[in-house]
Amino acid sequence: MNIDFPLILMIATLFTGIVALIDKLFLASRRVARADAATAAGNMDVAGKVAQEPFLVEQSKSFFPVLAIVFVLRSFIAEPFQIPSASMEPGLTEGDFILVSKFHYGLRMPVFGNTLIPVGEPERGDVMVFFPPEDPRYFIKRVIGLPGDHIEYRDRQLTINGEKIPTRNLGGEPVYRPVKYLAEESLGDHTATVKWVVGRPVGASDLVVWAGPEGVWDVPEGHYFMMGDNRGNSSDGRVWGFVPEENIVGKAVAVWMHWKGWDELPSFDRNGWIQ
Repeated sequence: MNIDFPLILMIATLFTGIVALIDKLFLASRRVARADAATAAGNMDVAGKVAQEPFLVEQSKSFFPVLAIVFVLRSFIAEPFQIPSASMEPGLTEGDFILVSKFHYGLRMPVFGNTLIPVGEPERGDVMVFFPPEDPRYFIKRVIGLPGDHIEYRDRQLTINGEKIPTRNLGGEPVYRPVKYLAEESLGDHTATVKWVVGRPVGASDLVVWAGPEGVWDVPEGHYFMMGDNRGNSSDGRVWGFVPEENIVGKAVAVWMHWKGWDELPSFDRNGWIQ
């Protein structure tokens, strides 16, 4: 079951804020008036009881400031995420906790995703968090195609608008029995280390380098084409198409902790900026 936490947070913030506001504008003065009347009549016990805030009002006034701060920070400044899979290896591994900037691509309306204040646009090579088409889950991939781009991917070679992306082969790891091959791609101001996996097809005797789905794509206006750095093991734009602009969550900027599960201790050895 996928929980829409941004929507829940927005509803909780609005609800507690409205309750606190109604109390401030209407209910509090009525409680004070009833308490004063009871005090004037000498009913001190009654005065104390009617002066007390109802449970819902008390809890709303307590939680609203905290929820409001979390809502603003999470919606407009930065948000933490955990890498859930191996699709961005070798740069980002499962269990990495990353920080996502929410303002690099403009201030966006929480939940709805429309841009309130334009600040910048995704650049080729950025590592971006987003919602895929028709999928409520957060994904993280690298921006490969910008609006209007023509993308080709064949034989492990990425070509954008007719120009082959410079690629430097880093060889297999380990050399004596490689299970993956690495290469560096130059994407704008970014250098991405991509990974291809080695496997044996069903019924075959020889190992092959699996580079993932191949094809040709034309990126529509207002959309972006995303690919995982682990080209041989990534569900990305080659499978489900293009990411609409309103589905963008933010730019992944840094790794701040690695913690894969409760059976190991958190580590900070991988901390650093995301390339």
